Amino acid sequence: MAWVSFDIFRTLGFADTLQIKPEQLFTFRDEISSASWVLFPEYWQLNALTYGLKARVFPSEASYRLGHNKIEMTRAFELVAPANTPCTRIEANTPENADLLWAEMALPFVAKLPKASQGNGVWLIEDRADWRRYLALTDVLYVQEYLPIDRDVRVVIVGDQVVCAYWRQQAAQGFYNNVSKGGVVDHSPVPAQAVELALRLATTLGIDHAGFDIALVGEHPYVLEFNRLFGNQGIPGGDRKLRDAIVDYLLRQSEPTGPHFPQRPTTPRRRLKRVA
Repeated sequence: MAWVSFDIFRTLGFADTLQIKPEQLFTFRDEISSASWVLFPEYWQLNALTYGLKARVFPSEASYRLGHNKIEMTRAFELVAPANTPCTRIEANTPENADLLWAEMALPFVAKLPKASQGNGVWLIEDRADWRRYLALTDVLYVQEYLPIDRDVRVVIVGDQVVCAYWRQQAAQGFYNNVSKGGVVDHSPVPAQAVELALRLATTLGIDHAGFDIALVGEHPYVLEFNRLFGNQGIPGGDRKLRDAIVDYLLRQSEPTGPHFPQRPTTPRRRLKRVA
């Protein structure tokens, strides 16, 4: 194999892989163009790589597009799994819309910034003061019903397989289940419906590298969001298990497919040297 990676920490030890920095995109144009896979580019590189060089990128384009913005993510969830998506309203931040949503949403409710991760940019709105503070921070209003939960399920998917699934218990300060916010990993058995929902969404939407957050109200699963780049704190085997799963998946995807990935001629490839 001959791959190019822009994230040495996630692809450490991959055989025959050229490890380069994102800012070296133009310096290594030829190597990138001839690579079988281009791994973990930054979001700003995606268009140039997929449309300019016809590169086959991992994670998938859908993982990048939908994972980059909670608005686009939620709209996709609502379309393909409406019964498993919390009630959500998305509006421009105008005084009229702010008053409308305040009147419509039952307290407490959740407000989010469209682009944030690790529990950042998410607030529980319990009163008018909370709402005013949120309004001052965003151009787009993203509000969601509050689900009465004290934990959620993280389902880690690589390629077409579930790598692991575990509970995230709520942090001591309440509301947040994110490990980065003080949430606690719990490896008790996870309900099958949570795993099945995450895998169905990943398969339907073409997401091949993600940590899905699934809430259960009673026995009914709801998808909260997914993260394209996720931590390994709760994964048995950590980075090594993730790397093995990635390599296995990429090797099984032997040839590019789809309109942006034409069949490549079967010519010998030169081996790529690592760059310090």
